Amino acid sequence: MDVGDSQILFDPADFAETALVPQPVDDLPSRSAVVEIQGDDDPTGWFQGAIVESEELLGRWIRSRDIGDDITVATKLGARPNAPTSGFSRDVEGLSAKAIRESAERSRERLGVERIHLLYAHIMDERTPLEETVEAFGEVVNDGIAGLLGASNHWAWRIERARALAAAAGLPGYEVLQHHHSYLRQRADLPSLRSPDGNQGLVSADLLSYVRANPSLAQVAYSPLLSGAYVRDDKPLGPGFEHAGTPARLEAVREVAEETGATVNQVVLSWLMGGDIPVLPLVGASSVAQLEESLAAVDLELTAEQRTTLDSAM
Repeated sequence: MDVGDSQILFDPADFAETALVPQPVDDLPSRSAVVEIQGDDDPTGWFQGAIVESEELLGRWIRSRDIGDDITVATKLGARPNAPTSGFSRDVEGLSAKAIRESAERSRERLGVERIHLLYAHIMDERTPLEETVEAFGEVVNDGIAGLLGASNHWAWRIERARALAAAAGLPGYEVLQHHHSYLRQRADLPSLRSPDGNQGLVSADLLSYVRANPSLAQVAYSPLLSGAYVRDDKPLGPGFEHAGTPARLEAVREVAEETGATVNQVVLSWLMGGDIPVLPLVGASSVAQLEESLAAVDLELTAEQRTTLDSAM
């Protein structure tokens, strides 16, 4: 299994999030795909404030179609709140050896799979020695609980340090990275919930440089369509996008969309997938029509001139 061979990833949580209750398994698309749960291993789930049962829902879908070998399933651990919350919390289970082992085993049981194909560290945990985290993730791979390992919302230097520790110990290390990334650029210098230095959850210049220097790594982009903000006036972009580059890039992406006859969302996804440093978009959808729109972006080939128009907009 090589996530890097994929072009677009699908997050099934939005199908359940639509009504804030699990939808019938028949409402989920039947496709060969890389399916990723954007949340943590809590059996009631949590995703952008909505209560979902993402792993159990996906597990029922997999069993109903007997397609466990046809899809690649990814999930995360480490950011599960220690107390009920409707949003993100600083008080989370973290990445101790105990938390990693127990969370991974719970996820595997709910998904009903023999092995979790891709298991992410959802957040950084600076309270736990990195050596302990690296060793624990290596053990769940060696024990057959997980296949590949990934890191989400980590600084580039932290990823490199963890990979170096794993290599020195002869253990599996992170092979897939996941951060927020889109065509519109979000300021990375604004303090975040977990760091006063900025937002470690964004794809930044140093992270792209790190991926370029390590081509065996796969970079995944979550929320690439900004929850509909490209095409919906009722979806504000947020303070991170309040800078001079946003209007220019919005104009550029709309121009290319009109030229190609594609949607703005499809242009954004094509731009990510076909860039100098390929990025795998992780898309969500609340309807099959939205999913089909995103999947059609795989067939959209931007010309060199169109990419220049997009890349040169500042």
